[in-house]
Amino acid sequence: MTRQDPARAADPIQARGTDESEWRRWDGWEGLPELALPSSGRAVVVAAHPDDEVLGFGGSISLLAASGLDLTVVTVTDGERSHPHSRVETPGSLARIRAEETRAALDDLGAADADIVPLHVPDTEVARHEDRVADALADVVAGAVLCAAPWTGDIHADHEAAGRAALRASGAAGAACLHYPVWMWHWARPGDPRVPWTAAARIVLPPAALDRKTAAINRFTSQISPLGPEPGDAAILPPEEIAHHLRSAEVVFT
Repeated sequence: MTRQDPARAADPIQARGTDESEWRRWDGWEGLPELALPSSGRAVVVAAHPDDEVLGFGGSISLLAASGLDLTVVTVTDGERSHPHSRVETPGSLARIRAEETRAALDDLGAADADIVPLHVPDTEVARHEDRVADALADVVAGAVLCAAPWTGDIHADHEAAGRAALRASGAAGAACLHYPVWMWHWARPGDPRVPWTAAARIVLPPAALDRKTAAINRFTSQISPLGPEPGDAAILPPEEIAHHLRSAEVVFT
């Protein structure tokens, strides 16, 4: 995950978010139908930044791996601009760290054999390279039964562009495409009319899958812990953000 530019006017990602306790009290969860994941074939999971796939879809990755599916994870950017004002890490060192964190997280999810395909698109610039991303994904998604990607309405330009590119590639390949939200849980509220709840479904996570997802999220220390003492080194994902992704079900849009 990489935050938007704080200077962006009225950016809801920079605003104070919805507390997880409010989401937990929502009476709309049971109204979301359960979605069954495929039990065979190959699945492609797209991440705009290393960690998006674990935050939004990590439990599902664990379930897919346990079912024996062949998995490919595409990291569109290297997440190198998550801390643009850090004096501790450079963009180059952050890219290396986040790649290592991704591999360790997939191991924790039981997906040690997953292929990782980095596209090296500049962080925060996915929309400018959307056609290139769609072309690259078309090759990767060919022959897959499922593609999962960030939601096209996540109010994060990189997430939305990656989701659109994945949708185009999936359509050309004839693969089902699911979109998982990441930042939505921060800026939206239960029942929010900006969210297409009629297209939402739940993927229920057994306790073992949730445990694996929790361990995988904890691998991203560059995002959940400060890099150093300065404001530019602050954690991108404080505990109140992580809480949104530690539920017993993941939500996707179909």
